[in-house]
Amino acid sequence: MSQQRFDVIVIGGGHAAAEAAWAAARMGMRTGMVTMSVSSIGRMSCNPAIGGIGKGQIVREIDAMGGLMGLAADAVGIQFRMLNRRKGPAVQAPRAQADRAAYARCVRTMLEGTPGLEIIQGTATDIAVRQHRQSLAGQTATGVVLADGRCLPAAAVVLTTGTFLRGLIHCGSRQFAGGRLGEPSSEQLSYSLERMGFGLGRLKTGTPPRVRRDSIDFGRLQAQPGDDEPVPFSFLTDRIEQPQTCCWITYTNPATHALIRANLHLAPMYSGQIRSTGPRYCPSIEDKVVRFADKDRHQIFLEPEGTDSERIYCNGIPTSLPVDVQRPMVRSIEGMERAEILQYGYAIEYDYVPPDQLHATLESKPVAGLFLAGQINGTSGYEEAAGQGLVAGVNAARLVQGREPIALRRDQAYIGVMIDDLVTRPPTEPYRMFTSRAEYRLHLRSDNADQRLTPLGREVGLVDEDRWQQFVDKQDQLAQARRFLQTHRRDGGSLADWLRRPDVTWRELVDGDASFAAIILDQIEIELKYSGYLDRQRRQIERFSELESRPLPADLDYASVDQLRAEARERLSAVAPRSLGQASRISGITPADLTILMIHLQRKARPRRGG
Repeated sequence: MSQQRFDVIVIGGGHAAAEAAWAAARMGMRTGMVTMSVSSIGRMSCNPAIGGIGKGQIVREIDAMGGLMGLAADAVGIQFRMLNRRKGPAVQAPRAQADRAAYARCVRTMLEGTPGLEIIQGTATDIAVRQHRQSLAGQTATGVVLADGRCLPAAAVVLTTGTFLRGLIHCGSRQFAGGRLGEPSSEQLSYSLERMGFGLGRLKTGTPPRVRRDSIDFGRLQAQPGDDEPVPFSFLTDRIEQPQTCCWITYTNPATHALIRANLHLAPMYSGQIRSTGPRYCPSIEDKVVRFADKDRHQIFLEPEGTDSERIYCNGIPTSLPVDVQRPMVRSIEGMERAEILQYGYAIEYDYVPPDQLHATLESKPVAGLFLAGQINGTSGYEEAAGQGLVAGVNAARLVQGREPIALRRDQAYIGVMIDDLVTRPPTEPYRMFTSRAEYRLHLRSDNADQRLTPLGREVGLVDEDRWQQFVDKQDQLAQARRFLQTHRRDGGSLADWLRRPDVTWRELVDGDASFAAIILDQIEIELKYSGYLDRQRRQIERFSELESRPLPADLDYASVDQLRAEARERLSAVAPRSLGQASRISGITPADLTILMIHLQRKARPRRGG
């Protein structure tokens, strides 16, 4: 291993770490990626899938800025589906089942081939810091200390620990330390964070059993094929060439539920063994049976972990029940009467850092130059982690470059919505992205992510010449297609006017009359059919921008603001909002509080009269 000083060090090997290291290195930084095991880089710890509602939009945004997740998913996806096709474009989202082992290999290969990136196998135990009075933080990250005593100096550090911080695995009454099954936990980094002044919380997540493929009676199950024309994630992928595989659907039943109820006292969540909060939107099967007692069945998706893998992922029944309960539970399900379990489900508790201790740039408030991304910030999901990793990697690099950081806005990206939610209203349960979280979701569609973010990716140095030229060519094609639809007429009206009608599609209008790609005309059809809604949303964004453009000083002493309520002072001091817009989204802050703040700022800005 080289003993050089790094510009940026990324701790971790998961999806947040991969994007952070990729971004920093491609922006010209000497980057070190410290991971416990090189072989676990890019590992899909839970569901072998990328994308989904809200999540697919994030993957498109990562790709639009020059990230790697979309490219990897396109390369190894084994089933692609565009979700919510029958609904409006605001909630449509791409999803792909991936070959689990191939995905990890692909990510690792991409990282190993990145100039300026060095992968270091080792266990990080401490963040080296320097105390000073030159910033509000009072201390600055200077490097990373490894378990073997090595200290790796760096100008910026990105921490992406996933579920490894004091990770504790539960399966029935059995519990043992681990970051995920078969891998050790990270104990010392939690103590390091506490010494630096971070407050820590505790969260829980879980995973379902995996069963042997040839022990399932697929003839009794409902097949779920992929799309006939798979839609890629990456704007650089012309088409998906690999064959599509099938997934299957089955259901739990009253017998399954009776078995679970009879053994609830053995489930760690109900025995009192687990006290931390789990994900509301991806609950264990135990929680589903209790919370939805009126339902006599719950859907299960049986998803292959690869084209050549013998493992089937049982999506829908995450559990931490004892193994001798999981076996009959699985076999009570139709088509799985003879199922052989290859890996039992389990729950895992882990430390996280409540993200009101972060700026919107993902740089920490207690320690300058230390960025946090992924599940350490209270999120769940590969996509949420990767989106944060990209932003953290970009801003770590920009810190080293002496440039202003970027903070994605709520009207700019789902990633911006997510980060603003995290730092403004820190989660008390694992955060998951949904389209309903985005107030401008018709504007933040998956099809236009490149128009929203590729120019920014080019500005920061992530978008290379090939991607930029492809983007420019696409904008030219969009402009030509818009002109064609405006200037060509049929039955007294322009084709654009006809296309605004809900019952007319571009295929009916221009079939054979123009050579534009389907992706171009699909996007223009959305723009025309939803033009009224889009115009209304643009006006909302303009009003939103007015508050967002009114900055609040980072060193503002809220305790000194006259007439501000005690609760408002406490919440504003904790979050330290960057603008009046962000302040307005803090829980407990009222319009009256904002008025008092504005008056205070106006008084401070008013020049004093000389005596």
